[in-house]
Amino acid sequence: MKQVIQDLGTHELKVVDVPPPVAQRGRVLVRTAATLISAGTERMTVEMGNRGLLGKARERPDLVKQVIQKAQREGVLNTLNAVRAKLNSQVALGYSASGTVIGSGEDVTKFRVSDRVVCAGAGYASHAEVLSVPKNLCASLPDNVDFESGAFGTLGAIALQGLRLAAPNLGEACVVIGLGLLGQITVQLLKANGCRVFGIDLDPQRIALALQLGADHGCSPDDDAERKVIEWSRGRGADAVLITAATSSNQPVEMAGQISRQKGRVVAVGLVGLDIPRELYYRRELTLNISMSYGPGRYDPEYEERGHDYPFAYVRWTEGRNLEAFVDLIASGRMDVKPLITHRFAIAEAEHAYRLITGEVKEPHLGIVLTYDTERTLETRIALSSASQKTSAAKQGVSVGLIGAGSYAKKFLLPNFKAAGAQFQSVASASGISAREVGEKYGFRYSVSSAVEVIDDTDVNLIVIATRHNTHADLARKALECGRNVFVEKPLALNHEELDRVISAATQSAGWLMVGFNRRFSPAARAAQDFFEDTQAPLSISYRVNAGRIPQTHWIQDPQEGGGRIVGEVCHFIDLMQFLTGAVTTRVYAEAIASRNDEVVDQDSVFITLRFADGSNGSIAYLAEGDPALAKERVEIFSDGKTFVLEDFSGATMHANGKTKRLRLGGQDKGQADEVREICRAVLGGGPAPIALEDLAASARATFAIKESLGSGRPVEV
Repeated sequence: MKQVIQDLGTHELKVVDVPPPVAQRGRVLVRTAATLISAGTERMTVEMGNRGLLGKARERPDLVKQVIQKAQREGVLNTLNAVRAKLNSQVALGYSASGTVIGSGEDVTKFRVSDRVVCAGAGYASHAEVLSVPKNLCASLPDNVDFESGAFGTLGAIALQGLRLAAPNLGEACVVIGLGLLGQITVQLLKANGCRVFGIDLDPQRIALALQLGADHGCSPDDDAERKVIEWSRGRGADAVLITAATSSNQPVEMAGQISRQKGRVVAVGLVGLDIPRELYYRRELTLNISMSYGPGRYDPEYEERGHDYPFAYVRWTEGRNLEAFVDLIASGRMDVKPLITHRFAIAEAEHAYRLITGEVKEPHLGIVLTYDTERTLETRIALSSASQKTSAAKQGVSVGLIGAGSYAKKFLLPNFKAAGAQFQSVASASGISAREVGEKYGFRYSVSSAVEVIDDTDVNLIVIATRHNTHADLARKALECGRNVFVEKPLALNHEELDRVISAATQSAGWLMVGFNRRFSPAARAAQDFFEDTQAPLSISYRVNAGRIPQTHWIQDPQEGGGRIVGEVCHFIDLMQFLTGAVTTRVYAEAIASRNDEVVDQDSVFITLRFADGSNGSIAYLAEGDPALAKERVEIFSDGKTFVLEDFSGATMHANGKTKRLRLGGQDKGQADEVREICRAVLGGGPAPIALEDLAASARATFAIKESLGSGRPVEV
């Protein structure tokens, strides 16, 4: 399918072919009929993407500080690679669309195939032929509203939310500063609400359009606007001022204060400068609200991503219900967006549309609609530049099929597989853009829509799974049942049932199973194993992890999707201990903090003790509340009069016979590269997997036991 993207590395904006998305849980699959380019917002997005590294640094000094701290912890090279991956990524553009439902996740009951809908959300309602949109960001489109008008739904919801914050009353005098798309819609909404409306804009044509659409008066900000508004409001000033301009200038906020009545209301809906003139706002005791986009639910993953709607009786207007209300206004004839459309382009011509909004083409414009051929047949398999080089995987060595193309795959897995000499066959991801991006960068032959297409590709002899945690076990099981070698990022499973199924498939498969426990492959871990090679006594291991906080709303914290951080990350540290002791975990006991801070996830700061089959013991202090400048991991190993201290996988000290020896690695090395080399050797040599299946299962079951211990307050046998 065709989709509009911006390449942050080359600053190029283009229309590309990507695989269409497939139905997902909680999502509605929509065949797009029309999308709207929001000139103000999307112009600023494109301009920000086009800024160089220095420009981005000036805009976000907070991120610069994070990069410096990351470099101190993980080394300059690792940090540089991570920053480059972020800056060279490709992003989707667009956030307001309409079309027809062609599929949905099994848990979606509100929408059915062939329903007409409007869609909202950056990253969801993009300029693309097929959209995968969370159900709460969709609303039914009435039959008497055409798709082009429906494509204004998101802008309408944004305007409605600003209006609700302004709380205009019948007959009040309201001023709209900025008569772009958002401002023109706001003018009509205020008139529908029974208000008198004054519009302010630099462009006389936009003032004329506002008057045509119902505004009572209008002028330029330079045309003695303050005096004219005061006269128009009978000397009282505006009851409410809605700022819908898109500018970094502080002028709209200053003007809003000057034209407001005492105790008036100011709402910033557009992205504008907010250096508030205190004296002016103080003397008039003005109320200033900053409108948060489409309404309640915005930026809440529980609402937007996981589909948990807010109770109607307590939250009357949400994002989704604002969408509904706006298209209802169009259907009733009280809102008309047709006069706002100045240009129409087919999706294939979208690059020309963006040349308009960025000013490369000097031509007046307002509403720019992209149209789509809804009958066009879409390919699910997109051939990339290297597709013509197709040969048998058996002759080529390691041939990778990748499922999931997120940040970890791009930062670590793919560079290391490339360095190890692997070749890349097919890639699928939830976002067709990321599949195409990594496909082009690493020479994949195809980007495809679904994981099944990767698993079924006979030219693949290694399936790499780097998706979200809740999909790992099922995808690994399906690939193993097809006889594939499988490398899955941790965790292997989220519960015993998933684990049992995937382990059963692995024991019966012609392929083998491997999990991304990279730390056991690090030079420091191998040195520790060698250091205690002649030791017969059990080991005592103390493992401190300065994990850092992850918000409760992050998908990793969701029990169904991420499984929590114990299952998702602590498995790493258990595996390293099993590697060092050469024994599986047999018993665990865990206690978490009991915080009175609602923002803190108690189980993110936990002390765990472990017993191993050879008599060794260990403790893991997994702590989320530390200073991020502190190194993340420190491991101390004691046995038979000797001590080995591993310092964040960048160095180590060995203590024996009263002497100390230091191991210097020249930078942090957590074993990712050596792990991948071992995997490739196993593929080429016909197995077995680099980690025994028993160890993989034991690590996973130990994390389940830790969660059980936290719940019961007692030790748990593994």
